[in-house]
Amino acid sequence: MAYIGNYPAATEVVDLKWQSITTASTLTVVAGKGYPINTTSNACTVTLPSSAVVGDTIAIVDYAGTFATNNITLTSSLKIEGGTLNKLLTTNREGVTITYVDVTQGWVATSGVNSGDQAIDPIIYSADFLVIAGGGSGAAFSNGGGGGAGGYRTSTSTQTFNSGTTYTITVGDGSAAVSGTVIGNTGSNSSISGSGLTTITSAGGGGGGTASLVGKNGGSGGGGGNGQAGGSGNTPSTSPSQGNNGGLGVNTASAYGAGGGGGAGAVGAAGTGSKGGDGGAGTASSITGSSVTRAGGGGGGSDSTIGSGGTGGGGDASTSGNGGAGTANTGSGGGGCENASTSGAGGKGVVILSVPTASYSTTTTGSPTVSTSGSNTIMIFTGSGSYTA
Repeated sequence: MAYIGNYPAATEVVDLKWQSITTASTLTVVAGKGYPINTTSNACTVTLPSSAVVGDTIAIVDYAGTFATNNITLTSSLKIEGGTLNKLLTTNREGVTITYVDVTQGWVATSGVNSGDQAIDPIIYSADFLVIAGGGSGAAFSNGGGGGAGGYRTSTSTQTFNSGTTYTITVGDGSAAVSGTVIGNTGSNSSISGSGLTTITSAGGGGGGTASLVGKNGGSGGGGGNGQAGGSGNTPSTSPSQGNNGGLGVNTASAYGAGGGGGAGAVGAAGTGSKGGDGGAGTASSITGSSVTRAGGGGGGSDSTIGSGGTGGGGDASTSGNGGAGTANTGSGGGGCENASTSGAGGKGVVILSVPTASYSTTTTGSPTVSTSGSNTIMIFTGSGSYTA
């Protein structure tokens, strides 16, 4: 056989010994042979040779035109097209020649008939996710509004991952606390992206307003300062909504109550003449196998009674001390404060992926916490990283 580098010459005809028709659900193949496979009644898993030399070649052909209904799964202890995962043949009347080229790429398709987009298809499997951005910080000094929770987005329908594709995870930081007559900061975005997947981005929570300043817009809006409106949530707009508005701050003759930051599950409460508004409630998810509430809004400050943080990790406000921070990796907002203290910082976000354990590749960066629940493997990213499907 002629070679170009390590590969067979494109025009070379490989001399294969064709075998009788296979109808079984499993088949272990041998180099130098061709296999017509009939999948009319069932799919077939084809095991490639566990040892090979450069130029070893195998051919597989769809005998009955049924590969699209009952696929061929290629599996090997050696690599297939540079990866360690199984591959599929999924096109009716497909025929493919597979050649071993080296230890790096292993078995690769060197010719194909009626092979669709590509001769060997990646495995496709379902995935669910939860993407929460960093929370906004509360505002400081004159009745600081509570910080809004980071945007909260989940799978609206089952998503699909392609084996061999790397998906990039970005986990947004919570915003830093502030002191002085300063409006709160907005949290950082969280996202998941990769080839074939529409990028999912959750927006950072809005900072709380203070004095005559409105709350900032964000995934959920920050609470308003004295007599000021809360920031708008679900900014930019997503469907379903990623968050809620911050609460209104009030300015009365007797007292001032700042608005609570918006949460993933509810708007921030308005302040009153005697109390800061409570932060909006977070939202519960059971993606990890048990129900956990995250992304609560921060409580609004007051010179009388403080606002409480929303369920899911929102920070409480403070009358004379520092505001409470949003809980880390919940994307919750920080509490506002009064009397020139320091506001509460926003809580860092989190990205959680859930995939079938049978398809989980084990290839990640960023050191996510990995666990199982039922038939799924759960990856909790508390810092940025990636997952290769």
